[in-house]
Amino acid sequence: MKSTIQDVARKAGVSVSTVSRSFTRPQLVSAKTRAKVLTIARQLDFSISRSAAALKSGQSMRIAMLISDSVTKWFNSHVFAGLNDVLQQSGYDISIYTMNTFEARSRFFSDLPVRRNADAVVVCSFNIEPDEIARLGNMDVPIVGINIPAIKEFDAAVYIDDRDSMRLAVNHLIGLGHRRIAFIRAGHGSPFRYRADERLEGFMDACRKADIQDEATAIQCPLGQDVYNSALSQLLALEPAPTAVCFQTDELAIPILYRLHRYGREVPDDLSVIGFDDSTYSDAIGLTTIQQDPYAMGRAAADKILSLITGKDAGELYQMFPTHLILRDTTKPPR
Repeated sequence: MKSTIQDVARKAGVSVSTVSRSFTRPQLVSAKTRAKVLTIARQLDFSISRSAAALKSGQSMRIAMLISDSVTKWFNSHVFAGLNDVLQQSGYDISIYTMNTFEARSRFFSDLPVRRNADAVVVCSFNIEPDEIARLGNMDVPIVGINIPAIKEFDAAVYIDDRDSMRLAVNHLIGLGHRRIAFIRAGHGSPFRYRADERLEGFMDACRKADIQDEATAIQCPLGQDVYNSALSQLLALEPAPTAVCFQTDELAIPILYRLHRYGREVPDDLSVIGFDDSTYSDAIGLTTIQQDPYAMGRAAADKILSLITGKDAGELYQMFPTHLILRDTTKPPR
């Protein structure tokens, strides 16, 4: 027999209204009381919807979006825009959950099956574990990944080939005659796996194939305000100096591009520079880069979410999006 809200209230020693508020208006309940209520609800396998519409339809009309960085970041904001443009038309809201620790992630996957306040989960860029996927599977909530490491663990996914895309960037530089090439990435300060980490593997693949791996250098910068200074100091200290550099993202490339001339390095005469993303200011400053389209990926992910929720044919569940080399002003043959 399914547990009721009265069962939870009785065992927790609180009123029915306190149990209800623990789910629907948690700001009105003390953290200690709410934690006790949620623990007992889990033990009794009790869940509650957060809206009247949910009580009638069995849906919360809410999609949970999991990110590990700020939603204002270029990739996240464009994914969100794509998701929202499709989902809002169908009456769904998007709740954003920022998590960059295992504790935050564990808390989400423990609470969601109890609160049952999302009809689907979108995971953006990082991995989740099989037991977390199983918890959502038990409540029939589809999980859709956007550029996540392990594609087939999800009900559907949209993604790019980060490894092959970076090979494309390196091969462009090799084709221009560069052999001493550096790769710069920023540490993400998170214990998770990210699909973008595969860009380093693509860099090394291309260098090995061209037999220049001994002349190639990978630089990792610590996360924080000093990331650009760290990247610059490591890059400028290399001997012999590289003639070209690949960046893991445009976000990292653009500030360093502007600072190089202060240290006597002109782009592209002394140093060719190539980024990754084709983000907001890349065109304006003439940055050669690898272009991806997170807005289109967000829209495609939203279409798959709606198909999975309604049981309609979702078409291609695992969809790879193309990337393109955008040639501008920051690469040329070495001197």
